Amino acid sequence: MSRVVLDTNVLVSALLFEGGRLAWIRQSWQSGRITPVLAEPTARELLRVLAYSKFQLKPAEIERLLAELLPWSETWRQPLEASEPRCRDRKDQVFLDLAVSASVEVLVSGDADLLSLQDQLKLPAILDPARFRVWLQQHPLA
Repeated sequence: MSRVVLDTNVLVSALLFEGGRLAWIRQSWQSGRITPVLAEPTARELLRVLAYSKFQLKPAEIERLLAELLPWSETWRQPLEASEPRCRDRKDQVFLDLAVSASVEVLVSGDADLLSLQDQLKLPAILDPARFRVWLQQHPLA
């Protein structure tokens, strides 16, 4: 099982669009293939985004979506260390800090600011969802 940090956009796409292009990521955590790692600031960001008016989600629907994620997730309760390199977008830095602090294998993001750092780190790997899918296929279950 691979421990990963999924940025908010990846999580929202996997949760909201059951038949969408990232539905396989939800299937990956629900089958035990990956364990999403969350921390209080990243969970708070997920809740904030799920509450956007464009999604028109009622509180009960948000709870149902969280029930599709949280039982398969790990909560990182330790402080997040400020990691290097720094992300251009301060809002995205928390995902990199969590990935480094929790020593995950992969940070999955479609965000250009995070992806621009992928060659500056050995671990975690910073991959977009398509490259993460290939990575996952190349890493057998332990």
